[in-house]
Amino acid sequence: MQEDKYKGIILDSLHFLVENKRIALYGFVLMPNHMHLIWHIAEGHKRENVQRDFLKYTAQKIKMDLEQNNKQLLEQFRVNAKDRTYQIWERNPLSIDIYSEKVLKQKLSYIHQNPLQEKWRLCSRMEEYQYSSAGFYETGKSEWQFLSHYLG
Repeated sequence: MQEDKYKGIILDSLHFLVENKRIALYGFVLMPNHMHLIWHIAEGHKRENVQRDFLKYTAQKIKMDLEQNNKQLLEQFRVNAKDRTYQIWERNPLSIDIYSEKVLKQKLSYIHQNPLQEKWRLCSRMEEYQYSSAGFYETGKSEWQFLSHYLG
């Protein structure tokens, strides 16, 4: 499925950021039209730089694939901007600081519930949804080896 290909690009990029010690990834969910990430930016790196590099790289990879394989879908991302022809990601993505374990647990619960929402109904139990860290927290197992438990 093409949608899964783009989720793969995002996951590969997250894996790269973890492997290169730019982030620790504590939670995620990749939805059909948005994503939620809970990450910790490693010391010596700035959030805005990591976020910019992640979004730029994934947008370029997705755009290149669409240029080769689905020009019609690519046209849905066309924008009237001076500095770009296509906009894959929102211009100013919401990024918030998580300041306590209580808030982190709340945010993890929220993102893990996303696939269950009436609008999506992507699974019947949150740990069943493949493109999420919910299974990792529910079972202790994950195919995403680059995930870290928030407790260490």
